[in-house]
Amino acid sequence: MTHTFLFESAIWIASGTFWRGDGEPMEAQGRTEITHRPDCWLLSGTLKVLGSPPVEFVNAYCIEPPVHGLATMKWASENATLGKLQGTYSVIGSCIFSVYRCEGSGYHGAEHLEQLDSNSYRSAGVLLLENRGLSSWQMMLRRSSAHATPA
Repeated sequence: MTHTFLFESAIWIASGTFWRGDGEPMEAQGRTEITHRPDCWLLSGTLKVLGSPPVEFVNAYCIEPPVHGLATMKWASENATLGKLQGTYSVIGSCIFSVYRCEGSGYHGAEHLEQLDSNSYRSAGVLLLENRGLSSWQMMLRRSSAHATPA
């Protein structure tokens, strides 16, 4: 099966669970839009954690398009809370792994996405500060019938 998340311009809707560092689970909802440009694939998204009070995380990544034949892609993101993140997406069979870090602050983490079919993925991830878990999440992503914004 050919990967669709990241590799096709699309809008993805996510729902699932977000856990704080103390283990408290909270409902989470998200939206991610992928837009392809010749020099950069843009990933912009939000994740709303429905706690009390609700919290919204906003992300914008610039992903280097893959070089023919390679299964890894570098990405960078500027995050108001975490700082400048740098990471790598690696495609391994039906899965996409992302490993990332912020050199200046000690934040780092990973995310695993498993393709279920061309319109759905299951993801799980973790964010750490040094050796301490800050948050984790498990989400279902479904491709929306709405179209992504053209580049």
